Amino acid sequence: MELEYTTHRKITNDLNHLERHLSEAIYGQSHVLQRVCSVLKRGQLGLRKQDRPLGSFLFLGPTGVGKTELALEFSRYLFGSGRLFRFDMSEYQAATSVGLLLGSRRGEPGLLNRDKLGEAGATLLFDEIEKAHPNILDVFLQILDAARVTNASGETFDFSRCYVVFTSNLGSAEILDVVHSGFATMERYVLTKARQHFRPELYARINEKLVFKRLDYDVQLQIARKFVEAEVGFLSAKGYQIEIGASVFPFLVREGFHPKLGARPVRDAVERFIGDAVATDVLAGGIGCGRLEVDAGGARLKIVG
Repeated sequence: MELEYTTHRKITNDLNHLERHLSEAIYGQSHVLQRVCSVLKRGQLGLRKQDRPLGSFLFLGPTGVGKTELALEFSRYLFGSGRLFRFDMSEYQAATSVGLLLGSRRGEPGLLNRDKLGEAGATLLFDEIEKAHPNILDVFLQILDAARVTNASGETFDFSRCYVVFTSNLGSAEILDVVHSGFATMERYVLTKARQHFRPELYARINEKLVFKRLDYDVQLQIARKFVEAEVGFLSAKGYQIEIGASVFPFLVREGFHPKLGARPVRDAVERFIGDAVATDVLAGGIGCGRLEVDAGGARLKIVG
């Protein structure tokens, strides 16, 4: 009884801090976090039908804005690392793709049951769902409707302890190209487009359909700080102690900012320019440690001091 009470207290404590944790990891998307957390809290507390997944989401919006990262982050927070299973739907465009998921013949469990992912809490992430063959959508309907799928061998897999996340880029071009319309207008447009594209029975079974915003300059500056902290930590573990000068963050955002590609180019710029500065210093006879600054030409970073 004491163990059960202690476990319950830990669960409630974790859930009370869930939204704050996600807000510290995901930038520029505060409008979706409360709704995501609402589904997650109900799922973790068992406040959902037993023959359904713990919760389901459709994340819509441009590339590089945090859709996949949010799924990774909440899955890691709730279940620990290694409990998110990602499926790229661009690889499932043929009618025979169902065999990849469920097994094409007896004795093959299929990728959907790799590592027996349904036996413990997990997240299934289906990226770019609009590219999946219609036959794959029938599998999704089974998961959302009954949290159970039967494979080619007649085995039934239970996904009632899983969250299901679909991502899609539907309407992304409009979000990126139209700069004068308010977000509420663009949100309605994207949701309408998604509703028209997906079969009604599938769309209706997804708990939350959420549109992510594009990342403006200020948000990308925040993200650059996060990437730089991670890179400095990585280099520190390698023995290179780096301090960051005030000019470094604006430089990295300027080099990596892309209004249509989100945070990924910023991450690449952070890794490239900081790594190049350390490599250049070491190859010039230095030790790869010191303060990073933008060089006099404004085209690269260098280690000084």
